[in-house]
Amino acid sequence: MRGLSAEEVLAKAVAEHHPRLVMLCSFQKEESVLVDALVQIAPDVRLVTIDTGVLFPETLATWRAFEERFGVRIEVEEARGEWSAEHCCGEAKVAALERALEGSDAWITGIRREQSPTRAAAEPIEFDERRGLWKFNPLVEWTEQDLWRRIHERDLPYHPLHDQGYASIGCAPCTRPGSGRDGRWAGSEKTECGIHVVEPTA
Repeated sequence: MRGLSAEEVLAKAVAEHHPRLVMLCSFQKEESVLVDALVQIAPDVRLVTIDTGVLFPETLATWRAFEERFGVRIEVEEARGEWSAEHCCGEAKVAALERALEGSDAWITGIRREQSPTRAAAEPIEFDERRGLWKFNPLVEWTEQDLWRRIHERDLPYHPLHDQGYASIGCAPCTRPGSGRDGRWAGSEKTECGIHVVEPTA
């Protein structure tokens, strides 16, 4: 499936899996591009965010901007708990993801190979063996420059913390400015969000 454009990957996801298709939205620059493209293909697609209760105020503002600009209602799965940099992206967030995916047979993510070594081998379309779902990564081959070109061409809403040196944005307790995903879980050995960790098979 290499060589497909982001729009072609999204169209394939919609054609083969809608309405049992869901997109997880964290309101980062990748989602600015994806939601804009996706609602043009399937305006009624399910968009879901996971609210940990410790999102940046700027994330909440971007959430509102998405709903206003794209004319969508973003569903919420709560994952509230005792959050800190040491206890982030754990069981509560994974459980919220499982609830968001319930009843679906495919999901769309903003994963890009350029983001980190843990994502360097990602493909546009993968099968998530652990969950038994198809996983669509339309932007897998996109660069930062590609994203910003599209955002400015389309005058899309985007997360304002990107302008303050935050390349990747998660919850407030565990996110710092940094390139790639360097600002996530800074100072710890953690390298990947719990919802995208691939557990090794025996």
